[in-house]
Amino acid sequence: MTPPLISYTTFHRMGLTVRNLNALLKTTDDFELHIVDNNSQDGTWDYIQSLTDGRIKSRTRFPVNTGPIYPINLNLTRRRPDQYFIVLESDVFLTVPDWITRFMRVFQTFPEVGLLGVPRLNALPAFQPEVLPVARDGVSYLQLIRSDVGTINNFIPGHCQCLRPELISLIGYWCEENCYGDAELSVRIHNYTPFKAGLTADIPIDMLQALPCEICEGRQWCNLDKLANTCFTMRNSKHKNLSFAETFRWKYLSYFNELNEGKRTVYCASIHDPESYKSHFYHMDWALENFDFYVKNAN
Repeated sequence: MTPPLISYTTFHRMGLTVRNLNALLKTTDDFELHIVDNNSQDGTWDYIQSLTDGRIKSRTRFPVNTGPIYPINLNLTRRRPDQYFIVLESDVFLTVPDWITRFMRVFQTFPEVGLLGVPRLNALPAFQPEVLPVARDGVSYLQLIRSDVGTINNFIPGHCQCLRPELISLIGYWCEENCYGDAELSVRIHNYTPFKAGLTADIPIDMLQALPCEICEGRQWCNLDKLANTCFTMRNSKHKNLSFAETFRWKYLSYFNELNEGKRTVYCASIHDPESYKSHFYHMDWALENFDFYVKNAN
């Protein structure tokens, strides 16, 4: 099998990036890693440049933060047609080295599964998606039962997701026209494709959100004073996903109205792929406005 492509985006929080990327590079399964630094100002880019692992195929630093969807779709253009695509956020610490094998075991056993994620840690019941355990030949996963537009729980969380190549051929890219990420992707897959979505049951992770500077593995690259600013306070002051969602919820709702009315297909185009938006319905003005929101508010 062609090694899967891992899309890894960083934005400040170098302490977590160093800790978690070091853990990722201890993975025993093969993969191709493409790292995007979304204009971190805390020494993250120096750390990324110091890495020597041959599985790292590209390192990209954006001059401005354009939000979470722009870099994912850039990396998606780098995928070969037969590659599985994994999105891994920088706050995920992988505690087992064979986690990719565990993903693939489910995909091989359940050809109907297109999207697999990893459960959130310690999430309140109201934020847990409705799932049903499914087992076959000694392999199991938690199948998403429903995924409704506008809910706060019924989607596969985006911190660690793996997509089957055949599904990607059908849905294209993460939607840049609403930039709602996991909340739009799960709805699209569950309701508008023949594929199933679900959660793995055997990939343990840690999602620590901060750590003390004195135990940080990235101290040699850190350029902050650690009094007025740490990599965590910088990230938190520039993390605008919630305000973005509140501002542009109408695009999210309008997108699914267009899909329900037959004005568009389940395939989403990307600004990184001109052929895709030449041949598929695409609100370029919506997408550019979304990216500009992050440029103006998250840098």
